Amino acid sequence: MYSGEYRKYIWQQQDWPSWQFDHARLAELLSQVTLERGRLLGSMQEFGFDLAEEAALRVLTEDVIKSSEIEGEALNLEAVRSSLARRLGINIGALTPSDVHVDGVVDMVLDATRRHDDALTAERLFGWHASLFPNGYSGMSKITVGAYRNDADGSMQVVSGGSGRERVHFEAPPAASLDQEMDRFLQWFNHSRGMDPVIKAGLAHLWFMTIHPFEDGNGRIGRAVCDMALARADQSVQRFYSLSGQIQHERKDYYHVLEHAQKATLDATDWLEWFLACLLRTVEGAGEQLKTALFKAKFWFHWSGVPMNERQIRMLNALLDGFEGKLNNRKWASLNHCSADTALRDIKDLLERGVLNVAEAGGRSTHYYLRDFRVILP
Repeated sequence: MYSGEYRKYIWQQQDWPSWQFDHARLAELLSQVTLERGRLLGSMQEFGFDLAEEAALRVLTEDVIKSSEIEGEALNLEAVRSSLARRLGINIGALTPSDVHVDGVVDMVLDATRRHDDALTAERLFGWHASLFPNGYSGMSKITVGAYRNDADGSMQVVSGGSGRERVHFEAPPAASLDQEMDRFLQWFNHSRGMDPVIKAGLAHLWFMTIHPFEDGNGRIGRAVCDMALARADQSVQRFYSLSGQIQHERKDYYHVLEHAQKATLDATDWLEWFLACLLRTVEGAGEQLKTALFKAKFWFHWSGVPMNERQIRMLNALLDGFEGKLNNRKWASLNHCSADTALRDIKDLLERGVLNVAEAGGRSTHYYLRDFRVILP
């Protein structure tokens, strides 16, 4: 344990890791998060099994993509979706060829969420780490894979800025203490009782990121640990909201609050307040997305007996997804790479069947919109 007089980071505090937080200050936010999570999970009962699986596939795809984006790594969306579909046994038609790197990230996320009730162990974390770096390299650099870091090249630091302008945001505990640090963390994660599971998810992420046990991949593994804790809180193997997606959207604030927490005291209230607020925005946003998905499902069920070509299906989905601007004959032809005459025939067919309506304005201002949803939906 650190014995110097100057203690810059929380792991250097004498009472580390005796976390504290203000229950009363967090109570209202926690209540809101609990309420919205309950609403979201309850609304999934309307979907039925197939639609729920499709919704979970979409959320998991976003989770994998966005967690990697936070670390500056862009994954192919179709490759991720295909990898998830294979493992979940969901038929999505043509699949993108397998990618060993994508498969590794997907394996980690699914193991964390689908086996959330199993104990989190060092061996399991090593497996996650090895899945992230299947070739033993991070970029062009060979790294220690499937084991805690050894600090052979110096202390583990989180640094930004170019050469000569580096800024050290955080320095992690020395490698010599990692076995003890991680044993203590895993014991708490698996066995600690009496703490709200959502609060525990937020604290687990902060604690893991402070230990920073691996040479690389700590952010993605730390978010997988958080997702595992949230899956335990929901008691569901299906994920209907992506915290990583919201963190990626708010990543500047995320890094700022995380750095502040790692340099403050062991009172984690500020961090947990931000975490709960971020989670609330995540769940609320997911609720709106799922309403849209249910809306689309009911729309297509209503018109399931109407034969349509690929162009018509594509454009109706675009309208359902919030088509920007007004849909007219010219845009239809351009987006479908077809002639104006073909576009007009497609549109007239949908008008005659009552799927589309035409705006009152004529001439060049003529445009089309979906039939009133109140007519379509029960």
